[in-house]
Amino acid sequence: MYLKDFEIRWSDVDANRHMANSAYLNFMSHTRMAFLLELGFDQKSMAIHNLGPVVFHEHMYYYREAFLGKPVKVSLELMGLSEDGMFFEFHHDFYDDKGVNFAHCEVMGAWIDLKTRSLTPLENNFLEAFNKVPRAAGFKVLTREDTRKFGRRPKELV
Repeated sequence: MYLKDFEIRWSDVDANRHMANSAYLNFMSHTRMAFLLELGFDQKSMAIHNLGPVVFHEHMYYYREAFLGKPVKVSLELMGLSEDGMFFEFHHDFYDDKGVNFAHCEVMGAWIDLKTRSLTPLENNFLEAFNKVPRAAGFKVLTREDTRKFGRRPKELV
């Protein structure tokens, strides 16, 4: 399990004086990018390969409140990866300074080619890095169908 430490800042709280929804998303995004940096997915290497991560959905579960000035640990576990590395699923848990889990999130996404703006598999060096990451309990090899498991489609206004 990968862990990243944070402290809840003034800008992370909402009108109810607890951690805002947007702060959860920002902490998770920062945790994912720190994790990817450690795997060798830095800005330079991703730019060379025109590679960028995109999120399809994030499902949040809030268990308890978190407040200003409190330390937070955000975990990341690799729950799924397609054989070609195109699709990924991460789970994040939020812990207070006593190790109490106060929120959980399931994130599914993919990699896109930033020139063509289309989904793309990982090149071998990136895929090899991901294949060295420990798999969480319940890890699954993902398929395109897994990314559509909720059956949501856009509803156009036209």
